[in-house]
Amino acid sequence: MSSLKRKCETMSDEEREEQELDLTNSEVVTKYKGAAEIVNKALQLVLAECKPNAKIVDLCEKADSFIREQTGNMYKKVKKKIERGVAFPTCISVNNTVCHFSPLNGDETVLEDGDIVKIDMGCHIDGFIAVVAHTHVLQQGPVTGRAADVIAAANTAAEVALRLVRPGKKNKDVSEAIQKVAAAYDCKIVEGVLSHQMKQFVIDGNKVVLSATGPDTRVDDAEFEENEVYAIDIVTSTGEGKPKLLDEKQTTIYKRAVDKNYLLKMKASRFIFSEISQKFPIMPFSARALEEKRVRLGIVECVNHDLLQPYPVLHEKPGDLVAHIKFTVLLLPNGSDRVTSHALQELQPTKTVDDPEIKAWLALGTKSKKKGGGKKKKGKKGDTAENTEAEPMDEAPSSATSQE
Repeated sequence: MSSLKRKCETMSDEEREEQELDLTNSEVVTKYKGAAEIVNKALQLVLAECKPNAKIVDLCEKADSFIREQTGNMYKKVKKKIERGVAFPTCISVNNTVCHFSPLNGDETVLEDGDIVKIDMGCHIDGFIAVVAHTHVLQQGPVTGRAADVIAAANTAAEVALRLVRPGKKNKDVSEAIQKVAAAYDCKIVEGVLSHQMKQFVIDGNKVVLSATGPDTRVDDAEFEENEVYAIDIVTSTGEGKPKLLDEKQTTIYKRAVDKNYLLKMKASRFIFSEISQKFPIMPFSARALEEKRVRLGIVECVNHDLLQPYPVLHEKPGDLVAHIKFTVLLLPNGSDRVTSHALQELQPTKTVDDPEIKAWLALGTKSKKKGGGKKKKGKKGDTAENTEAEPMDEAPSSATSQE
């Protein structure tokens, strides 16, 4: 005890606070899991409403409202005010649209029968963030053909990533593995997608996994460590995996660049930037949530001077199919705890995975041998609801890859 006491006395306040605000603190774990439970429910809510002729903007707004309402009911009686709400605005990107489609009010875009729908959202409690993305095809019965291939590729890559994002492993191991999985389904991992470490109020931490390595994209080598949290983000395509920005006007999601300053010239820009600074000082937000009359004009100057980081709407070529799976994983001492997910539709892909290396990755457990957690792959009696919800996804690769 005396050595521990000395260590604590020599730690700075900042180090002590950092230590207290990671997964060694049970309250932090509770907040992550609380945010995860809400975002999982919001995803279920949207999926239930994903029907032909449903307006995309209405679905996005419904999910964001649900997250605000559910988080608003938590931690009401605490003395210190706790920030909570949407950590990433709901996006619904269809078919060859890769990501970040979250239209403004008045947009008339609707879902159609047969659409491949990608839903992406995030929630936070006290800055502890849970994100999720899921792909669903608007149809009855099993998903077949190339649509099944591209979803199975994303799901199997996500399952492999879950097993490789563990203490001691390197980020480049994950990048190489998920590209190999996608190739087994004759698909590509979409370039430019990053899986980020997350910390309190930080959705895009410095430790990252690069999905697809390319000549223009490099990241620092990093090793995963116990008590870290990651958003694992997998996007697969039947096309080239090199998405393009087609129309800047489609961009509606931004994040305040906290390290940048500039004296804005236009009154509209100053008005909008003041509103953003008050309402969304840290987390990404949708322009839907701002004073719409001035928003277009004001945001342009803010973006031009790097005060806001845009999340552009990207597209593959027409006819290409894109799938997206994202989940939040807590690297706890007894193993990896995937806290966000949703079960897939039945898939009947045209490809089967016979590669022994991929099969070996999928056979790895997600629990470590510490504290007796390594013997069973599935949850123990005391497992949380979040763990139980994640189980159908654990089983998906075997069913998806064994069907011919």
